[in-house]
Amino acid sequence: MLASAALVLLMTPGLAFFYGGMVRAKGVLNMIMMSVSAMGVVTVLWALYGYSMAFGEDKFNLFGDPTQFFGLKGLIGGNGAAEVVPDASAGVEAAAAVNIPLVGTLPATVFVAFQLMFAIITVALISGAVADRIKFGGWLLFAGLWATLVYFPVAHWVFSFDGVTAETGGWIANKLAAVDFAGGTAVHINAGTAGLVLAIILGKRRGWPGTPMRPHNLPFVMLGAGLLWFGWYGFNAGSATSSNGAAGSTFVTTTIATAAAMLAWLLTERIRDGHATSLGAASGIVAGLVAITPSCSSVNVLGALIIGVVAGVLCALAVGLKFKFGFDDSLDVVGVHLVGGIVGTLLVGLVATPEAVAGVSGLFYGGGFDQLWRQAVGAGAVLLYSAIGTAVVALIVKFTVGLRLEAEDEHNGIDEAEHAETAYELA
Repeated sequence: MLASAALVLLMTPGLAFFYGGMVRAKGVLNMIMMSVSAMGVVTVLWALYGYSMAFGEDKFNLFGDPTQFFGLKGLIGGNGAAEVVPDASAGVEAAAAVNIPLVGTLPATVFVAFQLMFAIITVALISGAVADRIKFGGWLLFAGLWATLVYFPVAHWVFSFDGVTAETGGWIANKLAAVDFAGGTAVHINAGTAGLVLAIILGKRRGWPGTPMRPHNLPFVMLGAGLLWFGWYGFNAGSATSSNGAAGSTFVTTTIATAAAMLAWLLTERIRDGHATSLGAASGIVAGLVAITPSCSSVNVLGALIIGVVAGVLCALAVGLKFKFGFDDSLDVVGVHLVGGIVGTLLVGLVATPEAVAGVSGLFYGGGFDQLWRQAVGAGAVLLYSAIGTAVVALIVKFTVGLRLEAEDEHNGIDEAEHAETAYELA
């Protein structure tokens, strides 16, 4: 599980490369810094009260008790010193085991670390929607407030099961019983919705869409996509919380759906534009990973293929919505994460098979519409709450420290304006 946690943490530097390569050269450092800074902000808040809000005793069906595990109280180490006892067979003294706080069968600290990485990557994902134009100080404040008011409560709804970390957990996991194995709603629909709302409030990049704003480093994008795919195995298979058959099944379905989505995206590009691109391959990989995240424990091979193909096609088409509706989602957080998260969440209600790990039946496997409506309610609730919460947070930041970069600084480049650095010193 610690290895899985490390894999999920690797996703954030992977995302930094993925996003960094997609922006212009004068904004790559800032794009990377937004992901890296999320690691700092979210980690501190998680240790103070974030874990408690996500996994403490349910309060008002909204969030966990922020005081229950404040400062990770009662979770670090054991509750007494190890007793040294003689081991006659070995001829040496041996230490008896310390009574360690557990979450299920895991040491609590392992669970804390694993779930922290989910919180970090969710905040970092939002940054792609506002590339090149958000003040770095404004981003830091937004990240902290959004994690507190939006992510921690939603993580409680989705990931906190009754009797595991507290007597009562979140309503989506327990009362609604929607299936979200690794974060299709809590991570991707949540971040995608936040990206959309923040992009609308912040406004378009100056010159968009008339001025071409092409990726400056496609190898960075491909490297980032590869790191994301690699780290995603910790995300999905690691959510089984054990080295068992569930981990193996989710590993396989994740791989299949991702491969299918990449091919489907490339085929869509080929039919629509006459060519298949490396950016399309990288985006298709991420779209497949997003869509299989909620469903990897509930589908078989055929279901994984269906989810991958549907996500690849729909996400490839959805990235064009920003031009139709006029919102500047700079790096397609909406088209890939919001749409991909919705696709994966809803398709559980269609292609889930009782033979899979989750043991639920979708419409195509005799389950009727029961699971489908549960999935739809869960997705809709997260989308609505995230939209309202993000708007509140964004407006607080806008009218305090400010959100938008000055026009001159945006024109000259956000790297120099916000960090006094440039990525490439070319003679």
